[in-house]
Order: sequence, then structure tokens, then C-alpha cells
Amino acid sequence: MNKRLLFRLAPGLLAVVLFCACRPAVIEKGNLDVIPQPQEIVLAQDTTPFVINHSTTIIYPAANEKMHRTADFLATFIKEMTGTEVRVSDKEKGSNAIILAVDTTMTHPEGYKLEITPEKVLLTGGSEAGVFYGTQTIHKALPILKDGKVAAALPAGTVTDFPRFRYRGFMIDVGRHFFPVSYLKQMIDLMALHNINYFHWHLTEDQGWRIEIKKYPKLTEIGSRRDSTIIDWETKKFDGKPHSGFYTQDEAREIVRYAADRFITVVPEIDLPGHTTAALASYPELGCTGGPYKVLCSFGVFSDVLCAGNEQTLQFTKDVLDEIMDIFPSEYIHIGGDEAGKSAWKTCPKCQKRMKDEHLANVDELQSYLIHRIEKFLNNHGRHLLGWDEILQGGIAPNATVMSWRGEEGGIAAVTSGHRAIMTPGAYCYLDSYQDAPYSQPEAIGGYLPLKKVYSYNPVPASLTAEQAKLVYGVQGNLWVEYIPTPEHVEYMIYPRILALAETAWSAPERKSWPDFHARALSAVADLQAKGYHPFDLSKEIGSRPESLQPVSHLALGKKVTYNSSYSPHYPAQGNTALTDGIRGDWTYGDGSWQGFISDNRLDVTIDMEKETPIHSVTAAFMQVVGAEVFLPETVIISISDDGINFTELQKQHFEVSKETPIRFTDISWQGEAKGRYVRYQAQAGSEFGGWIFTDEIIVK
Repeated sequence: MNKRLLFRLAPGLLAVVLFCACRPAVIEKGNLDVIPQPQEIVLAQDTTPFVINHSTTIIYPAANEKMHRTADFLATFIKEMTGTEVRVSDKEKGSNAIILAVDTTMTHPEGYKLEITPEKVLLTGGSEAGVFYGTQTIHKALPILKDGKVAAALPAGTVTDFPRFRYRGFMIDVGRHFFPVSYLKQMIDLMALHNINYFHWHLTEDQGWRIEIKKYPKLTEIGSRRDSTIIDWETKKFDGKPHSGFYTQDEAREIVRYAADRFITVVPEIDLPGHTTAALASYPELGCTGGPYKVLCSFGVFSDVLCAGNEQTLQFTKDVLDEIMDIFPSEYIHIGGDEAGKSAWKTCPKCQKRMKDEHLANVDELQSYLIHRIEKFLNNHGRHLLGWDEILQGGIAPNATVMSWRGEEGGIAAVTSGHRAIMTPGAYCYLDSYQDAPYSQPEAIGGYLPLKKVYSYNPVPASLTAEQAKLVYGVQGNLWVEYIPTPEHVEYMIYPRILALAETAWSAPERKSWPDFHARALSAVADLQAKGYHPFDLSKEIGSRPESLQPVSHLALGKKVTYNSSYSPHYPAQGNTALTDGIRGDWTYGDGSWQGFISDNRLDVTIDMEKETPIHSVTAAFMQVVGAEVFLPETVIISISDDGINFTELQKQHFEVSKETPIRFTDISWQGEAKGRYVRYQAQAGSEFGGWIFTDEIIVK
């Protein structure tokens, strides 16, 4: 018998060779090191694995349609991953079977237990959803076999698993850019693969209304179309290409059904009273001024909002939500509530009358009044209101749940007042930020959010009591698509970062390990690539700005800094000590180490060295992020003084600032021989390119 066996070893997979009397067979054993990480994995020692072949049968409980569907899904996964066709049946089988069962006495309804022996696999869930998540673990554990000549196997052992949070969400904005139903289904498949169970569908924006409302046909006839899209913020240049698209109610119902089959709930968002310009362009009588309005081609926060004093606006909102509730059976209906420019309300006669009649002190209370009325309407229909953390302004509605995006403060305020919160702070959960060194990435909205930082997030703030912590309902990743027009770009921005949030939402925090997750994420990225998706290639990650990794020692360390021109309160870094604390910034101006200047003179500081000091170099770093209107300085002046009053100019440099390089980091230095007590550093913006100037440290040597 020829005992030379040919086989391949895939990354993270163990090849197992079995011999029989007739002929050798090559078996490749899968790996249970999946994402999200199960709560407990106990592998059997020196035990034959469960081999999947053409005689394998998936058995589901008779007359249970959900379980039948899950069994069919599993059979499809096995065929796609291994090339092996297996049977699906509701008839018992003694051996070589994968048995699906529900045990409602299990502690966790979404939990499951996976028992793998050489003879069979028993998958028991606390509900049909639990069984489904168990099949997804099998799916992820399967080796990818393409030639069909190698059999797949599952390692013998036991997996016990259940989620940390009930709400595990992902949001995509289709208002700025429209994505077809076929692509959303692909996205839902990958969500299901990683146990994400809420699809937050952001359906309306200033730049496009994307859902058919039969009572208001102009919302899609007019509101779903814009003339162009901004491509250069500084020059206000537009691409001149019309952009349009919307989902019919039948298509939306199709998405709801498709998601529900995978135990995913679709949460629709109709954003109001702000981000409604597309609605106002369709029905201008809903605004405070009556228009005219136009579907916007640029992005940002705008002053045109729904008129809160107009009863017609309230009726419009109810009519829209009536149709939305008919399409979407979700417990939650998301009404936005974020970034509502309320300046028009201050002069609108109808809004002012409403405030007087209802004894409202300010426009925040007017928004709260509006939200309260909408919540009552939703509650009367058996639904609950979900909104961004601005719904706290003016007083939160009695039964509302807060989605906290401007940090964790909104979520903390919600739970301490007895409301549920879903944590989605921008610093950890906004996947539209750069995920690697910005100069190496496609254009993004700004910021730097690497995989490691996403993975580090704990949605339960340490300040909460045990009872308050129970009101943290879950966590969500968000993708805003101002700069993301294609499905391929969407995948690039989402993966692998959404995998980190999936594990944060599912796995016990004490089980989390960055080195272990990083290894599993590398394998997951390779699998996604093999399946034809377009994730960020984690294996080529550049990582943090090298200067940020180690403190820098220099002569000015800890010395007093006098600000001749103040820094912005929005980007203070560490305040008056930031420029001499030895800490240099990472790739983003919002990381707490870069200090921002927007005043007329920009950066102008004096460092007191405390005594006359020989000085050989003075250096400061600057960044350019064109999309965020952050530019390199046009002029830098470095001076020295004995008395802090009379300064001698060591160097004055002029630079040509250009937008040709959208992302740039550079040091601007003087080198030479000098002596003095005071060092002054000035960095000025040019007349053509204003905007921000940022620096992280002034290094004196």
C-alpha cells in the first residue's frame, strides 16, 4: 500500500491523516478558534475527529420550520466550504449525524452547547437562535477545501457559548450613498456569521430619502435624487454626477425577511427633526421657512429642519412611521434626533407659539416635546423609541432608549436615570475613520481607529453600579458613507474592525486577549479574501505613528509654556503642559496628544527653560489632513531670548502649502548653535489655506 499521502496545510488548520484497510484518506481538521470567541472550549485529547462526508446527515426536529431552515443553511455552508454535499432530514440517525435540538431550560436563550464526538455532533440551543449561532461556529470552524479531494473534520470536544449583550449591532448609512438590496443581503450574511443580531438601517438623510412612503410619493420622486456629490471641501468642487436610489416597500420587506431568517432584527431609522433636507425638498411646507429647499450635495450639519411648531409636521411624522411600522416588525424604531440645527425655531412664529403654549423654556425643550409626542405614538403601537444621545436634551422621553455616540456620557446619563443605553461612541465604534496610517489609506472622514483600539473597548463604563450596568443593552458599530461610495470600499472599512466589536458584544471580557484575537483576525481576513470579499489586509498593517510609541526626552521636558495665542478648547490635548510633556501624537488630531490652533495667529508659544541654556535644535511636528481642513503652516518662526521680551530670530521659513498631498506629517526644525532662557515657536497659516494647525510637542535639544 502506498503510504505517501499528499495534502496541504491551510493556516490555522491541522491536517489529519487516517488510514483504512482499503485506501488512505486525507482529512483536514477545522479549528474552533473562531470570532467571536466562545465562552468555553474543551477539546478532547487524542480523539478521532468527526469526519464530514457524503453519508453525513443533518437532523432537525420535525415540524420546526426555523430549524429546518437552519439545517439547510448548515448544509449550504458545508457544501461551500468543503465541496461535500450532506443530507438534511427530520428522521433520527444513529451515527455520522449532526443533530440540532432546542432545550428551552438552558439559562441563555441565545446560547448553545456543541458536543463533538467521532460518531456525531450534538448541537443544543436555548432557542432556535441559539442553534443558529452554533451552526455559525461550525461554519467558521470548517476548513476551506477547494479541490474536493480532502475530507473535512471537526475536532472532538465541547463548546459552551452564550452572548454577553442582547443587542449586538451594525449600522450602515444609505442616505449619503445608496447600496442595492443584493449587497445588503451579503452584508447581512457576514453579520450573521459573526453573531451580530441587529441591522440598523439609516434610511434618510439630507442627501437622500431612501424608503418608499406611499402616502408621500415625492419623498422618493424628489428626495431620493441629488444632482452631484462634493469631492473637494476647500474649493467646493462637485463631481457633477447625479446620485439616486431608494428601496420599495416590497424590497424593504424582503430585507426584513432575509435578516429574520438569520435571526437578525432590522431597526429602521427615520432621522428627524434634523438631517431632513431631502424631505423638505419634497414637501417644503414641512419646514419653518417654506423653502425652497434642495436635496443637498454636500455633507455636514445644516440649519433647515422640520418645523416643530407645525401640526402638519407631526401628522407627516405619524403617517411616515405608520408605514414604517407596517414594514418593520422591530421592537425599536429609530428616530434619529441628532445634530438638529435649531436656529430656525428661534425665529419661526409657529415654533415660538408652540413654545409659549406648552410653556417650553428653550428650543431644546421644544425638541424634547416633539420626541415625547413621537414616543407616545410609537408606544401606542407597541413599539419603543430609539434615538441618538441628543434626545436627552430638554428631558428624555419616558420609555426611550439612548444610542450614545458622542462619547459615553449620554449612555451613562441614560442608565443612571433608569433608561437602556446602546454604546456606540465615535472614538471606538465609528468605522469610517482611518484604520491604518492615513497616508496609506483611501480618503476617509478623518481620525485614526485601528483594530487594536476597537478591540480594547468595554461598553460598560467602570463608573456604573451593577444595577446600572444591566441597562447597557449592547454595543454597535457604525459606518457613515460620505467618503465610501462602493460596496468594495464598504467592506474595506468594515472588516476586520467589525469583528472586534462582534467579539466585544458576545464574549466575556475576561476571555478577551489582544494577541490571541489578532491571530484569529488574521485568519478571518484570509478567509474573507478567499471568499471574494475586500477586507483591509491586516497582515500589511503599518500601525501607529512611530513617534507616538515612546516618550521623547529633551531639554524642554516639563518646562512652562506661555501661550501668546491660545489653543482651541475643542482640541486642548493635555492643556498648558501638552507641548512639553514628552508625548507625541498618533495619526489623528483627536487622540488627545495633538493640540489644535484655529485663532488668527495660530501657534505662538514661549517656553521658559528656567535658565540660560545652550540650544542646538528646536523641532515641532505638524500634520496635514485636507479633508478635515488641517494644513501645514505657511510660515514658521523660531526665536530665542534672554529676558522673554526681546527675541532674536533664529530662523524664519516659508513653505508652499498644497492640497496635492491630502495626508502628510512633517517636522519643521532649526539646527545650529544658540544660547538663551526663552524659546519662542510660531507657526502661521497662509491666506489661501486657512483651517487648523496641529502640533504635538516642541522638542528642544
